[in-house]
Amino acid sequence: MSKSLYETLGVSENASADEIKKAYRKLARKYHPDINKDPEAQDKFKEINAAYEVLSDPEKKAQYDQFGDQMFGGQNFHDFARGQGAEVDLEEILRQMFGGGGGAGGFGGFGGGSARGGFGGSGGFGGGYQAPDLDIHARITVPFLVAVNGGKHHISINGESFDIKIPAGIKNGETLRVRGKGKKAGGQSGDLLIKVEVADSPEYERKGNDLYKTFDVPLKTALFGGKVQVQTPEKEVSLKVPKNTKNGQKFRLKGKGVPDRKTALRGDLYLIANIVLPDVDSLDPELRKMCEEKL
Repeated sequence: MSKSLYETLGVSENASADEIKKAYRKLARKYHPDINKDPEAQDKFKEINAAYEVLSDPEKKAQYDQFGDQMFGGQNFHDFARGQGAEVDLEEILRQMFGGGGGAGGFGGFGGGSARGGFGGSGGFGGGYQAPDLDIHARITVPFLVAVNGGKHHISINGESFDIKIPAGIKNGETLRVRGKGKKAGGQSGDLLIKVEVADSPEYERKGNDLYKTFDVPLKTALFGGKVQVQTPEKEVSLKVPKNTKNGQKFRLKGKGVPDRKTALRGDLYLIANIVLPDVDSLDPELRKMCEEKL
């Protein structure tokens, strides 16, 4: 388990309290902004003070020894500190990690004071421990019909591949929680939180739990009635089309839409007729002539 706070002070994980203190004082003198005018010295000074604030306190040190750099999201402390930005108060961030309250003072100031974020005086950490966030966040895109009917989706993350169950009726933007598939630290496991994006369908439009689909109807069937085979999300059905069906006319198939995740009741499927006209040039000449005269 990586423990970069020790690297920040240049000591081993088995260093004694005196060795940690000695290393801290040496580095603090070297990088104090009143002495070192290098633009990066102040950030280095903050990191040194933060590391010492944790490792000089037996309770906080024990917590860090247990969880290591998992407390910084798996990053080493240098990258974590730099990632917070120049204006962020590392003292406040680490106080939130280890809990508020009184504690040992940090660097008291060499050469007349300490820099912001130097953990001087009161305002140490201590108090109750706030467990690190071990959850992992991911995003997947599932096929439209898998979101409607439910199914399995294969995922590879954190060096592991496995199938997850997609519940029927899941909506775009919902989050699935997979227990125990997050980061691990101190005998604990976080969860995998997956934000689901539903792929668009060229065939269906979803409105709530209802589905809309356009289907083709031959002109003869639209005029004289008949049956048309239509594919629904579950299976193919035979739809009875009455005579004189108009273009854009809707047919409702009750309970053939999307299941509601709370009630398990399905919405409806609305089929919208698209009357397919024949190619005039392909008509029988006599029929074409008759249409021209009678229509």
